[in-house]
Amino acid sequence: MAGHSKFKNIMYRKGAQDKKRAKVFTKLIREITVAARAGVTEPEKNPRLRSAVSAANSANMPKDTIERAILRGGDNQKGDAFEEICYEGFSSGGVSVIIDALTDNRNRAAAEIRSCFSKHGGHLGEAGNVSHMYAKVGLIHYSSDEKKSSEIFDKASDLGAEDVVIDNLGCDVFCQTGIFHDLRSDLEKIFGSPDSAGLIWKAKNLITIGESDAQKVIGLIEELDSLEDVQSVYSDYDIPEEIMNKLVA
Repeated sequence: MAGHSKFKNIMYRKGAQDKKRAKVFTKLIREITVAARAGVTEPEKNPRLRSAVSAANSANMPKDTIERAILRGGDNQKGDAFEEICYEGFSSGGVSVIIDALTDNRNRAAAEIRSCFSKHGGHLGEAGNVSHMYAKVGLIHYSSDEKKSSEIFDKASDLGAEDVVIDNLGCDVFCQTGIFHDLRSDLEKIFGSPDSAGLIWKAKNLITIGESDAQKVIGLIEELDSLEDVQSVYSDYDIPEEIMNKLVA
């Protein structure tokens, strides 16, 4: 069940490639607001909101900023309605890309995302073109040392996790969406709050690409992730370690 994780190379967590703190906060505030609006404003009773608040805490967002975002969502203010949209497309080398967006302007979001694909040699597809190559799963991540990761592996396996991956960044627990909230809650009682947790798109198969395609794919994903309307970007590429080291050098 455990093994070396290539998943770190194919999933860009919310804000992970965005060096501008304000832009990271904008995305997190938007998620908190929408999560609060979709359910109750108490994180302990709203799993999505709890995950959003946890991510905000990990990003060192001030407590009062988090509280204001929750109140804003609970107020159901008019003119502040965000729409969740999933975009699908293809990049260089046949690599597929899924984008989760949260926008108050569908036309703007689509235009900006389409422009990114065109700029980097890809194209935006239709709904269903890509998503069938992915599975929607739960991901619970702990930035833990080897000993704690091993303990999480044992417990998560007993609790029904589909896969547990341990690497130098910690421990990733993957599970079916139906048990995600219960599994997260059970692990949290034992190991404390995870560093991140949520439902993600996980590619069923990976596509190994060379340096030329890798440059285009990375460029596309980084630019997509920098867009204000984009919350998360997922892809199915696998870049050999020696090429990845050259790209990040």
